[in-house]
Amino acid sequence: MEFSFPSYQLSPLYHYLLPSPALFSNQLLPENHVNWTQTPEAHVYSADLPGVRKEEIKVEVEDSRYLIIRTEAIDDSTKPAMDFKRKFRLPGSIDIDGISAKYEDGVLTVTVPRTFRRGSFYIDPADVPDRVEVLARAA
Repeated sequence: MEFSFPSYQLSPLYHYLLPSPALFSNQLLPENHVNWTQTPEAHVYSADLPGVRKEEIKVEVEDSRYLIIRTEAIDDSTKPAMDFKRKFRLPGSIDIDGISAKYEDGVLTVTVPRTFRRGSFYIDPADVPDRVEVLARAA
């Protein structure tokens, strides 16, 4: 399952007011969105952050319930290449201590592992009795 969280869009009414769709796309701002993908092992959030240095990216967990991805200046004299902040409510059964993040080629990937995994189980036929008796009292 995969979801995208796009930035703001223009209302359909504005398409009549704009001179040409080729000049202006449907997006008011560049599409800096975060993709959310579910796997059996984890929730994976990936964000396109081109031009941002690794040191400017902050990934935080607030109150054990919210994942916050944002850019922040390293010191007062610099400004990040892009202002970016997204906040997501985390699902219930996750391993907060196992959250990891990597930044490669302008793409930030945050992996939030699940704590509950459905496992399969095996019943050995040797453990099953040959005959099962059910005793019930007549009403």
